Amino acid sequence: MQTRPRQHDVLLEILDWLRYILSAILIGLLLVVFVIQRNAVIGDSMDPTLHPNDQVLVEKVSKLWHGITYGDIVTIRTRDLPQHEDGPNIIKRVIGLPGDTIELLDGEVYRNGELLEETYLPDNTLTEVRNPDYAKLTLGPDEYFVMGDNRAVSLDSRSIGPIPSDHMIGEVLLRFYPWQDFGQP
Repeated sequence: MQTRPRQHDVLLEILDWLRYILSAILIGLLLVVFVIQRNAVIGDSMDPTLHPNDQVLVEKVSKLWHGITYGDIVTIRTRDLPQHEDGPNIIKRVIGLPGDTIELLDGEVYRNGELLEETYLPDNTLTEVRNPDYAKLTLGPDEYFVMGDNRAVSLDSRSIGPIPSDHMIGEVLLRFYPWQDFGQP
């Protein structure tokens, strides 16, 4: 008679463990879908700030409360963007917010008529016009102007135009690999 209660206790213990394991998996999935994700940097468009194969964490919450601002490094979903196949997400720096007027003139970037001080760029970096349609424009209510830090090679808003807000995935929170570069980019 004692074997039956022990089998029942073992079954309850197994079910209890399964409940905890499934809860952890569910919480993990919810975090990845709605809060944070890992991205790998592909290409040289963010050099010298980020390098190819750097691993970064992207938080997805700030975009919901209009937390994306000037200078933030963001990931962008490429699906439906011109000149991008349905490939990996891209990582760029926010230069203009909805309502801003961005002008590219004589190798410089102007936002709302003022020259941008881009301290994150190497000295003497020139920002060339790629598409005359985007050399001077005013952003719509849900549009952002983004550029890579490596202006010579970056495929960004200078070529593809403003990025709709629904293509923004989130803000790069930190670089976690390689270990020697751990921290905020």
